[in-house]
Amino acid sequence: MVARAQRHAALGEPARLAIIDRLLLGDASPGELGQELGLPSNLLAHHLKLLEQVGLLKRSRSEGDRRRSYLRLRVETLADTMPTPQRTAPRVVFVCTHNSARSHLAAALWKRHSTVPTASAGTQPARRVHPRALATARKHGLSLAPPRTSHIDETLRPDDLVVAVCDNAHEQLGPRIPDRLHWSVPDPTRTGTDDAFADALSDLADRVDRLAPAVRPPGGIDD
Repeated sequence: MVARAQRHAALGEPARLAIIDRLLLGDASPGELGQELGLPSNLLAHHLKLLEQVGLLKRSRSEGDRRRSYLRLRVETLADTMPTPQRTAPRVVFVCTHNSARSHLAAALWKRHSTVPTASAGTQPARRVHPRALATARKHGLSLAPPRTSHIDETLRPDDLVVAVCDNAHEQLGPRIPDRLHWSVPDPTRTGTDDAFADALSDLADRVDRLAPAVRPPGGIDD
């Protein structure tokens, strides 16, 4: 009860509420948050410290630029107290560096939850989809068809909603696609274990569950 009251108190400040709203659908670095919300670094650090103290945020070190950290919302601590923001997009494209695991798994999960079309791509595509990604998909009844990799330049269309599912891809895209989401999902291919791929799939599934209800096709209602 005390912890819950502390979280509600933390959310009673407009700047902290804006931080939570921004992190509902995707992760961000402190620098990205400060720039988007117009908060000076000292004030932002104060708000982030309070939100972390009450268990609403957690940090992870970037797998790309190790000088960076990313903030992730601990959605489980919010229960049903936050509204779901809405996005309009004709298609959702999941992007990782090699388009060999996370982006394919995310697209497969998306197909289960939304009728909005989806695709996946890489900033530096590998020659093939990782065998353990294929095995993980089969184990959970997901289809990775077609199981091939593609470059973002060959895949992206105007008005696509881009979701970068790895730190490297997010950092490589930079200002090229400013209105994108970022999910800081650890790379399962680094260890290559079944557990790593299962953890990545679980992380992606939680995020897809949250994003799918928020995305609608333009000019209509997603049934």
